[in-house]
Amino acid sequence: MLKRTAIACALLASLSACKQTSQVVTPTSSLQPVSDFRTYSAETFFDTTSISGSAFSPDAKKILVNSDESGIFNLYEIDVGTGVKTQLTKSPDSTYALKYFPKDNRLLFTRDNNGNERFHVFVRHEDGKVHDLTPGKDVRAKFVGFSNDEDAFYILSNKRDQRFMDLYRFDAKTYESELIYKNDKNLSVERVSETDRYIALVNAQGNKDSDLFLLDLNSPEAKPVEVSNVPYEANFSSSAFSKDDKYLYYSTDAHGEFYQNWRYNIATGEHTPYVVQDWDIRFLYFSDSDRYRVVGVNEDSSIKVTVTDLNKQKDIKLPKLPAGSIKGVNFSDDEKLMSFYLNSDTSPSNLYIWQVGSDSVKQLTSTLSEKINPAHLVESTIARFKSFDGLEVPGVLYKPKQATPTNKVPAMIYVHGGPGGQSKTGYSARVQHLVNQGYAIFAVNNRGSSGYGKTFFHLDDKKHGEDDLQDIVWSKKYLQELDWVDPERIGIMGGSYGGYMTAAALAFEPEEFKLGINVFGVTNWVRTLESIPPWWEAYKKSLYEELGDPEIDGERLRRISPLFHAKNITKPLMVVQGANDPRVLQVESDELVDAVRSNNVPVEYVLFEDEGHGFSKKENRIEASQAYLDFLKKHL
Repeated sequence: MLKRTAIACALLASLSACKQTSQVVTPTSSLQPVSDFRTYSAETFFDTTSISGSAFSPDAKKILVNSDESGIFNLYEIDVGTGVKTQLTKSPDSTYALKYFPKDNRLLFTRDNNGNERFHVFVRHEDGKVHDLTPGKDVRAKFVGFSNDEDAFYILSNKRDQRFMDLYRFDAKTYESELIYKNDKNLSVERVSETDRYIALVNAQGNKDSDLFLLDLNSPEAKPVEVSNVPYEANFSSSAFSKDDKYLYYSTDAHGEFYQNWRYNIATGEHTPYVVQDWDIRFLYFSDSDRYRVVGVNEDSSIKVTVTDLNKQKDIKLPKLPAGSIKGVNFSDDEKLMSFYLNSDTSPSNLYIWQVGSDSVKQLTSTLSEKINPAHLVESTIARFKSFDGLEVPGVLYKPKQATPTNKVPAMIYVHGGPGGQSKTGYSARVQHLVNQGYAIFAVNNRGSSGYGKTFFHLDDKKHGEDDLQDIVWSKKYLQELDWVDPERIGIMGGSYGGYMTAAALAFEPEEFKLGINVFGVTNWVRTLESIPPWWEAYKKSLYEELGDPEIDGERLRRISPLFHAKNITKPLMVVQGANDPRVLQVESDELVDAVRSNNVPVEYVLFEDEGHGFSKKENRIEASQAYLDFLKKHL
C-alpha cells in the first residue's frame, strides 16, 4: 500500500522502466483525428492485464504464465485448447514462472520479498504445496535449467558468500543439492551446456571489457579456458550451446560497433561469424532439437525477432496477424506448437499459439481493458535531433491525439534507467495514460544508451550529469520547434538513472524545465556506489569504470550528485521511493526532499512501504499514474 508523505501537493508514484523485446511491424498512423475520442482514468488503463512467460507443460496442453490480473503477479496455467486460465498461486509478493518439471506437472517459480531483490527458487507440487528450495534471509538464487537426463536441475546461489553466485545441482526427486562450481574467482556462470559437460563463465573487467571462459566439468583438475580471443578490450557473453556440445555460440562487440553472434568450435578452437547485422544481436537461442533458431535484433529501439527453420534454412512465416511485434517465442517439447506474444504501442502483450506450418493462429488472451478503444491510443514515432556537439540523438516520441498547431500541448521528457538502458517501442499503460490525457512524451535515448553502437554507449563514461544531461536539454529545444508542443510547458521525468537525471536537470540546469519527477533516482553517487548490494560484486568493476570509484573519484561524484546542489532547485519536484529498494536507499530520497523543501519549493514525496526498485503491485501503479496526472495538472 502507499504511504503518503504530504509536503506540498498531490502524490505521485514511480514510472518503472518497461523494456519490450519485439518485432517491429509498420503501424498505421495514429495521428488522424478520432471523432469519438475520449480520455480514460488510471484505473481503466491499469484494468489492462500484464502477462509474460510461456513455458509449455510436458504434454503441451497447458502454458505456464505470470499475470497481474489479481493485482499482483501470480502464476496461471492457460489451457492451449480453450484459453481458460487457472490461477495456481495467490501470493502477496510478485511471483514469476520458471518451468514445468520435464516428466510431471510440478513446476518451478521465483519470488522475492516486497521488492528486496533476494529472489528464491520454489517448487510447487501437483497438490499445490510450495517448498522453498533456497531458504535463507540473505540468500539470492537463480534457476539455470534442467540436466540433460532431466533427473536434476541447476541453480545459482550466494548462500556460501553473499558476493558470489555458486552453481548447485539439485536432484529432481529429493531436492538434495551438490555444489558443482565454487565461484571463488568472481566469474559469473552464464549457462550449462546441453550435455552437462561444460559451463560458460564471464569475467567482467569493466564496462568495455568482459572475458568469456569455458570450463569442462568432466575433468576435476581442469581450469577455465578463455574463449574471448582478441588482444584488445571487448565484451563477450555466451548465447547458447549446440545440442551436441560441439559449438558454443557467443555475443561480442569485438568486431565492430554492434554486437555480433559468433560460433566457437569447442574441439578445434575455431571462431566463425554466425549472425551479423548492422544493429546489435540482442539474443539468440534454439529449440530443444536445434531445429529452430530464434534471433532478436535491436533495430532502432525495437527488437526484430526472426525464427529460422534450420532444416530448411528458411525463416518461417507466420499467418496474418494484427499489427504488432512478436516476442517470447517458445516451442513445445515435440516442437509441433509455437507460442509467442504480440505487442504494439497500442496493444499490450497477448499470448498466441500456432501449430507450426498451419494457416492460422489462436489468440489465447485479451489483455487490454474492454473499456478502452484502441483507436484512442497513440503509436510512437522515432525522432532524432542534433545535440550541443552535433551528435544525433534518437528518441521515442508520443504525440497526443489532442495536439495541433492551434492546440499546443505540454510535454514531458522521459529518461530511461541504467546507466546504459534504452527506451523502446511497445505498450505502456503509464505512458498511454499521460498521452491520452494530452501530455506529449519524448523518451530520449541520450548518449550512453544501449542499442546504438559501442561508441555511442561509451560517450557518457564518467561524464554523467554533464554531456548526457546536455542531450536532455537539447531534446527540449527539439520539442520547442514542434508546432504542436507548447514551448513554455516542458518538464522532465524518469526512473532509476532517469530519476537521477531528473534531479540533476533541476539542480544543474534550474531554468530549463518547469518541473521534475524523480522516481527511485540516485541523488548521492558516493553513497550509492559505496552501498552496492553484495550480489553485484561481479559487476562492480563495470560500474566503477563507467561512473567512478568513490575512493578515487569522490570529488567528481559529489560534483554531479544533486543532493549536494539541492539549493539550486527552484522548480516543483516529485520524489518517489520504495522503502525496500536495495539499489537506491530510502535515505537518498529523504535527504533530497528535506534539502529542497528548505528552498520553499513545492515538493511531493511518495514512499511505497511494500515496493523495491520499481512497481510490483497494480494498486500502487494506479495510485502512481493518478498522482502523476494530478501533479502535472497542478504544475504544468
